[in-house]
Amino acid sequence: MASSIILLSGLAGRRPLIFMNVISIRLRLSVVILASLAFAACDAERRKSDAELGLNPQQAAGRQLYDNYCDRCHEPYSSRGKKGPSLKGVFKQQYLSISGLPANDLRVGEIVKNGRSKMEGFGQVMSDQQIQDLLAYMHTL
Repeated sequence: MASSIILLSGLAGRRPLIFMNVISIRLRLSVVILASLAFAACDAERRKSDAELGLNPQQAAGRQLYDNYCDRCHEPYSSRGKKGPSLKGVFKQQYLSISGLPANDLRVGEIVKNGRSKMEGFGQVMSDQQIQDLLAYMHTL
């Protein structure tokens, strides 16, 4: 009887180790599968250079500003939005999607400078020339 208790306690000690190895393998496999699916579903492309996009110096400067200030909330080349709406084709529309304001340099420049609704203004960190550079780049989206 004593030997069966030792045998059972010995098996009981090993079982969690085997069980943990199975969980560890399943967890690793799940992570690999999920990562593969995420990358397969991602529509991200290789970032094109300014030259590949045909940007002039003003537009290239605007792209740098976009990367620094706008990209965190606005998707430039996708119709999917982040926190804010996508800015792909923003000047190809007659009106801005959320506010309904005219999609022109004057209105968009005012929004960039002063902010609107949930968007902060950047008039304190960007000069008027930088806002013009940004707008020039946004016309290429």
